[in-house]
Amino acid sequence: MPRRFFQRYLPHPDTLKRQRSLRVVGHLIGNPSLWVLSRRSVANAFMVGLFSALLPIPFQMVVAAFGAWLLRCNLPLSVGLVWITNPLTMPVIFYGNYLLGAWLLSTPAREAPGHLSTHWIAEQMVDILPVLVLGSLVSAVVVGLAGNLIIRLIWRWHVARSWKRRRLKRRQARRSAVDDL
Repeated sequence: MPRRFFQRYLPHPDTLKRQRSLRVVGHLIGNPSLWVLSRRSVANAFMVGLFSALLPIPFQMVVAAFGAWLLRCNLPLSVGLVWITNPLTMPVIFYGNYLLGAWLLSTPAREAPGHLSTHWIAEQMVDILPVLVLGSLVSAVVVGLAGNLIIRLIWRWHVARSWKRRRLKRRQARRSAVDDL
C-alpha cells in the first residue's frame, strides 16, 4: 500500500515536537489530522506542496505548512515537497514560469544577459515581476491540481492491484483445498 511507502520516509511527530526550534508550534505539529496518510491527505499534501514550491516568494515552507494546516492534509509531505525548488532548480523553474507569463500576456520575453548578476535582476524587476507572478500562479495551480489528480489515480491503481492479488490468492487457496480433498 502507498501508506507504507510514505511512512518509511516521514518523521514521527514526537521527534519533531522535541526539537527546540519547533517547540513554539508544537501544539500544531501534534495535531493528528496533519499526520494521517490517506489518499485524500497525501493527494492534498502534494497539491499544497507543489503549489507552494512554484511561488516566487520567500518562506515557501511556511506557506506550505499553513496550507497543510488549513486543508488538514499531511504536513511533512507538503513541507518537504517545497524543496523541489532548491538552489539548483530554482533558476530553471522560475525562468520557465517567466516564459509562461510572457506567453500568457503576449509580451516578448527578455533575454538573460551572458553574465547574470543581481544588479541586472534588480534593474529589470519592475518589468519582470508581474510576468513572473502570473506565470508562477498559473503553473502552481496547474501543477498542484495535476499532482493531486496523479496521486489519487496512483493510489487507486495500487489499491485495486492489491485487491486483485488478494482475490487471486484466495482462488488459488480454494482450488488447492478442493484438490486436496
